[in-house]
Amino acid sequence: MLSKHQIVNWLLDCEHIFTEQRDYLTALDTDIGDGDHGLNMQRGFAKVAEKLPAVADKDIGQVLKTTGMTLLSSVGGASGPLYGTFFIRAAASADACQSLTLAQLAKMLSDGVEGIVSRGRAEPGDKTMCDAWWPALVALQQAQQQDLPLAEALDKAVAAASAGTEATIQMQARKGRASYLGERSIGHQDAGATSTLLLLSALRDRARL
Repeated sequence: MLSKHQIVNWLLDCEHIFTEQRDYLTALDTDIGDGDHGLNMQRGFAKVAEKLPAVADKDIGQVLKTTGMTLLSSVGGASGPLYGTFFIRAAASADACQSLTLAQLAKMLSDGVEGIVSRGRAEPGDKTMCDAWWPALVALQQAQQQDLPLAEALDKAVAAASAGTEATIQMQARKGRASYLGERSIGHQDAGATSTLLLLSALRDRARL
């Protein structure tokens, strides 16, 4: 089980992680994008960390909804609407929950990713954050079928997201600013997939505690 306390601390961890990785994400995004992804993620989760104490006693759904609304209102570029929608859609699955089983977590993340797809219309191989999310979801579903412990399931999800993120290097971008570069977008790792990997890695680490 993943407790509400772990979910809250995961989101607080994200502030530190995106602060530490801000320049790395910015460098990736500068190569083929607007160059603002690192700053946007750091700014967004700093705002989330400010808002969370006010809802820390609420259910997981409310915590996630607050996170999503905060990201929508405080983050520019594409990442704010995409990650904001992810957390708002995920919140609906976790409504009234104080903890999550692996099945509930997998459903929550899947619903969140459906929100991203509905906004960005991404398809496999488009060189987007979804190229990290989709293999992670498949890994979680397989872990669920194998009745693996939640922490082990997240290990597999992170490994799959890592492979998916690395695979974006050889993809030609078909969405966003990077798509304007055509074949010149090949050879660069997608910043959104990288921030997704960081997000999932933080969740995996918190689940182990």
